[in-house]
Amino acid sequence: MPRLLHSGQVIVDLVMAVDRLPESGGDVLAQSASFEAGGGFNVMAAAARNGLPVVYLGRHGQGRFGDLARQAMQAEGIQMSLEPSLGSDTGLCVALTEASAERTFISHIGAEGELTVEDLAQVEVRAGDYLYVSGYSLLQASKAKALVDWVLALPASVPLMFDPGPLVGSLDSPLMAALLPRIDIWSSNRVEALRLSASSEMVEALQRLGSMLSSKAMLVLRDGPRGCWINQEGRAVLVPGFKVEAVDSNGAGDAHAGVFVAALAAGHEPQAAARRANAAAAIAVTRRGPATAPCSAEVDAMLRA
Repeated sequence: MPRLLHSGQVIVDLVMAVDRLPESGGDVLAQSASFEAGGGFNVMAAAARNGLPVVYLGRHGQGRFGDLARQAMQAEGIQMSLEPSLGSDTGLCVALTEASAERTFISHIGAEGELTVEDLAQVEVRAGDYLYVSGYSLLQASKAKALVDWVLALPASVPLMFDPGPLVGSLDSPLMAALLPRIDIWSSNRVEALRLSASSEMVEALQRLGSMLSSKAMLVLRDGPRGCWINQEGRAVLVPGFKVEAVDSNGAGDAHAGVFVAALAAGHEPQAAARRANAAAAIAVTRRGPATAPCSAEVDAMLRA
């Protein structure tokens, strides 16, 4: 049975809801605050809730945050390939959600920022597995080269899904140049796609990003409530989204990515997988918190409605 091998970072979010962000040096009161597993956990939870077994390849620390991250992964049935890292805790992200549903992050990397050749040598890759790589992983010098070298050594039959995230500044680095031809599924949001392709319109971004990838690669560009664009072999289609009342956009893109790859693994065609992912993201933005992806039954109910 296919699995999702997730090489990104599980961190802990300190989630706070505010009317607006304070000005520099100012202060505001939050309506709520809680510690939640986040980061790479969001994608993995979305995939697991939609029937795709998941293995977390990254590190997790010793301490209160590492304990919280492990408990969350165990509750979702996510397998961990590594034991807790000695001497460091899992990292923390302050996630501020405004009344507009926009979210702002401030992150501190912990044990999950490290990954070695020896760590990856323990991973058993099976036929049918999907591999997920986050752009956040390429920001950590102690992790990036080992991860990219390991990915490039895997058989081409193992599909690679890549999400650049908001912190990848450009696609010009040597590591990105090596990774781009190996990407099978590119998943990003509108802002990331326009910035990384130096484009002003999504159709232009699809063309420019597509020219950087292999001819068989699939682009999945999330376009907010409009839905998402699917581009494969030069054919671009906008798969419509769902109209909902959004309260928190934190984790919506992760829900989309996790449900999309779970649907592909289950045998759905790309446009049908995108429709399921759009439904999952629409449900996720109606809930507060990072890992708010629905289960497959909830997605089915949204599609029927």
